[in-house]
Amino acid sequence: MSKTKVLFIGGTGTISSAIVRKLSQNASWEIWILNRGNKNERIPLNVHQIVCDISNEEDARQRLAGMEFDVVSEFIGFTPDQVQRDYRLFKDKTKQYIYISSASAYNKPAASYVITEGTTLANPYWEYSRNKIECENFLLKMYREEGFPVTIVRPSHTYDERNVPLGVHGKKGFYQVIKRMLDNKPVIIQGDGTSLWTLTFNEDFATGFIGLMGNRHAIGEAFQITGDETLSWNQIYQTIADALGVKLNAYHVASDYLSACGDKYGFDFTGSLTGDKSVSVVFDNSKLKRLVPDMKTTIPFNRGVRIALDYVMSHPECQVEDPEFDSWCDKVIKALEDSKRSV
Repeated sequence: MSKTKVLFIGGTGTISSAIVRKLSQNASWEIWILNRGNKNERIPLNVHQIVCDISNEEDARQRLAGMEFDVVSEFIGFTPDQVQRDYRLFKDKTKQYIYISSASAYNKPAASYVITEGTTLANPYWEYSRNKIECENFLLKMYREEGFPVTIVRPSHTYDERNVPLGVHGKKGFYQVIKRMLDNKPVIIQGDGTSLWTLTFNEDFATGFIGLMGNRHAIGEAFQITGDETLSWNQIYQTIADALGVKLNAYHVASDYLSACGDKYGFDFTGSLTGDKSVSVVFDNSKLKRLVPDMKTTIPFNRGVRIALDYVMSHPECQVEDPEFDSWCDKVIKALEDSKRSV
């Protein structure tokens, strides 16, 4: 029996690395990765690699000459011109093209906090999300008009062993917040911390994604892939503090205030908070589970965050400090405390 031949565009990121790793352990898959070759240490030995910058369309076309795939998965397509390029490259080369969109594309705030694939797509606060919507629109138009075999996947907040998920952090990532916790400094949480959020460990995400690969019922459809566990942001930060063995010194700040203060320093909190994380969402994954009955949360956040922290604290390269963000947090907290005293 022939193997199922798949191509990942990207393939070494937070989401895709778990999928590639899981498939590489199954002899029925032939796995190819197309990327610039910058993270080869994350690629299993039995995975084939095409070293190429896909933004160079002509070079990519030459390297893909004569190749066909059962599934092509796009993990680094963020703008309409990039998926239009993919359409030109793969319209006659694959039986299924899976596009990684984003759950941030859903209307903010939606009419209901329970999100399904039928929830309207609209995000006036975040260009990233609007671009994802435009990408979806183009691909589904090609499906309707020409039969291009697209499947849309909308992840929410997916993390792995190298990442600790947070609501508020700087341009260099999460670690400075972890350091503030360890130093017993106040940690900013957006709003009052009671809005609801869903976190998904990448190994659980991989189960849902693999179940859609090669599945004829997934063609022309959109699926959100998230875990089943819903937590408030206060619970998320408290779980991180518990895993670190420290007391959480939470400092709640309105999202609008954070956006106004952060934008001046290049922190896009208008998009990431107002357009995403400050809004309560609970995902109804029944559509996915009808096609992939094995999809469920096997790594809840209290376990996943310990996996991540164990890795981060034992790998110095993950401990990237961010003095600019640290100073910004102190300034915001001081300004708010001064305003309280002046009232």
